[in-house]
Amino acid sequence: MNMDPSTEMSWGTLGTIRPFANFNAGKDARDIQAALEKKDAVTLVKILTNRDNAQRQLIARNFKCIKDKELISALKKNVSGELSDLLTALVMTPLRFEAYRLRQAMEGIGTDEEGLLEILCTRSTEQLSNISATYKEEYKKDLEEDLMGETSGNFAKLVVALLKKKERAGEVQTDTEVLSEAINKARADPNPWISILTSRNSEHLNQVFDNLEREKHEAVDKSIEKAFSGDLKLGLQTLVNCIQKPHLYLAQRLDTMKAAVVQGVMVAHSEEDLLCVRVAYLKQTGTSLYTALQRQFKGDHLQALLSICRSED
Repeated sequence: MNMDPSTEMSWGTLGTIRPFANFNAGKDARDIQAALEKKDAVTLVKILTNRDNAQRQLIARNFKCIKDKELISALKKNVSGELSDLLTALVMTPLRFEAYRLRQAMEGIGTDEEGLLEILCTRSTEQLSNISATYKEEYKKDLEEDLMGETSGNFAKLVVALLKKKERAGEVQTDTEVLSEAINKARADPNPWISILTSRNSEHLNQVFDNLEREKHEAVDKSIEKAFSGDLKLGLQTLVNCIQKPHLYLAQRLDTMKAAVVQGVMVAHSEEDLLCVRVAYLKQTGTSLYTALQRQFKGDHLQALLSICRSED
């Protein structure tokens, strides 16, 4: 069946979670209330993984009216462990969830640089601006200031540039020459790399990368590997991977099979492009995500992840 490409690529069509037909927020809220009282995780999973986020927000609002209590608080009180983390993530708005993930990456001893980079490299300028506003609302802190406080040196410059990225026009050939010159120096200069990679669109940058790869006879991330070190190297390589093959990058994140990373990617992308990430995962690992989850997780937590994943590939 031929589809109009604009329809095919519209918001939500590449996600695994769609709006639930015959949705009744009041009934769902009452069913969740009963399930919480009975510690019935099966019902909680069935409802919360089969409604889209807009519907889950309506359920939460109805739950508050019935119980005079936040649904997230009730879930945390009655469900434990990784399942509790997953269900509360589903009840957050997408912006609140991304703000929460950034906060988690900066809290405690040490900073989770990869966690920061995943969000900063895969989200658009508009999304990051909205995430920043939500972060301020939730935590009464400035996201840019927190990022600068948790990172240092050129890596700090990179994460702030990613947070504030603003697209500007550039010449493919000029950008290629500037980047090439910057890594040909005895001591590579990261500033042009940070500036250009955070201010051009993906199509433009992919042309620049093609030019660099022809000139250097190696992949761009290999050139970065040789020229830079530490967190900056990780940051630039992650950014290049996200520009070249964003779904493959997210598939590689899932392949860590760390619960927090898997839940983060799956919930954040469940209504956007998780189908594409699933395809990339299968291509990368030779195993479907649905099967890989069954090897790693168990119980009600596994059932919730499988429900978000939706099906075998």
